[in-house]
Amino acid sequence: MASKAIDTVTHTAVGTIAEVHGPVVVIRCQKLPPLRQALQASFDHETYLFEVHQHLDQHHARAITLHSTSGLHRGMTVYDTGAPLHVPVTKACLGRLLNIFGEPLDGGEPLQADSYRNIHGTPVALWDAVGTGAILETGIKVIDLLCPFIRGGKTGLFGGAGVGKTVLVMEFMQAVAALHSGVSVFAGVGERIREAHELWHEIREAGVLPQSLLMFGQMDESPGVRFRIGLSALTYAEYLRDSLHKEVLFVMDNIFRFVQAGSEISSLLGRMPATVGYQPTLITEVAELQDRILSTREGAITSVQAVYVPADDMTDPAVGAILSHLDSKVVLSRTQAGKGIYPAVEPLQSGSRLMDRHTLGDRHYNVAESVREHLARYHELEDIIAMLGVEELSPQDRQVVMRARKLQRYLTQPFKVTASHTGIPGVSVPLKTTLDDCEAFLRGDHDEVPEELCYMRGSMQEVST
Repeated sequence: MASKAIDTVTHTAVGTIAEVHGPVVVIRCQKLPPLRQALQASFDHETYLFEVHQHLDQHHARAITLHSTSGLHRGMTVYDTGAPLHVPVTKACLGRLLNIFGEPLDGGEPLQADSYRNIHGTPVALWDAVGTGAILETGIKVIDLLCPFIRGGKTGLFGGAGVGKTVLVMEFMQAVAALHSGVSVFAGVGERIREAHELWHEIREAGVLPQSLLMFGQMDESPGVRFRIGLSALTYAEYLRDSLHKEVLFVMDNIFRFVQAGSEISSLLGRMPATVGYQPTLITEVAELQDRILSTREGAITSVQAVYVPADDMTDPAVGAILSHLDSKVVLSRTQAGKGIYPAVEPLQSGSRLMDRHTLGDRHYNVAESVREHLARYHELEDIIAMLGVEELSPQDRQVVMRARKLQRYLTQPFKVTASHTGIPGVSVPLKTTLDDCEAFLRGDHDEVPEELCYMRGSMQEVST
């Protein structure tokens, strides 16, 4: 079904379809439409949208279909919509589940648009943009302490299946709504329909849906959809930032699938592959998306992006291109999850480029470094403990190990979005409380407290010594 954004434009015939190669269509034109222009064709009550990606010669253009190609044939008339792809925007978009065109996927009424926005909008002008600001507290102890979110910054969430990535994302969305009166935009890039369905229901049951907008370009759709769904969702995030003047959390899962879709399109267009088979335009395409995640004086967009790492190779060109734009890196470890440490954040691999005294302040910086030192020393000694036992360590190392194990368990916590499943009420812990408790651990105030009493707690004030 055609989007309402396209229906409102007067169409003029631009040419006819000359070739169809999977999702790629060659259009014979009298006058070439501009690159990125949205074109349209109709057959048997079905409407097809294309996006122009390449000019072959003076009278032929290559376009990528944004729908299934079933029904397309040579000689079909193609119409110019007169504009690039754009989506209907309205404050009523919150609480909805939409596709790339801004059409409902939740069975609800179509959006009654206040206006339309081009998904290829330009970034905010440099003089209107503001840099990354203070820490954006999430109420999640291990995140706020060791790899804090920065207001207006970008965070990469590295993790495989089954380590709690979706739960952590939902808790972020809950925290932004509860702590900062903010809103969230979720872009599902190449999601399986099962994953999208489960996420929608879990967010609704967690009570976060009224402050959220979910957009999906599913795995079975055209690579053009998977390639542009991120820009479409980002367009809504920009609108909410500019119209509501609030904190906007932009969640993208998974940005690696965005790179994969770009690689598919590049191959379909006949471009020569570059490093490791990726598209030669990789750096530009990633930057085009990332450079629009900006904050202004009116509001902020803070981004969380799930990143798949091929073969666990952090030197992969796609991962490197994404990493160059990130401010914080949160690594979820299967080893941590296997120990029952949730959230399964690997503290020694996670971090932020803004972990300095100027941004965090002396107290936060010193506590975070001391906690990391204790955990690093415990990691070094784990093999010795496994072989010889903790009794063979020096008294000083035994003390470090004991405190590190308690800190490791203290940095776990129950989440609000999982309370209905676990039966444990979720907690949100202020950063000041986390710093107070960690200082107490490091001083030895809790040396007599059993390890199990530190596990899945909010504050240590709950524990009576």
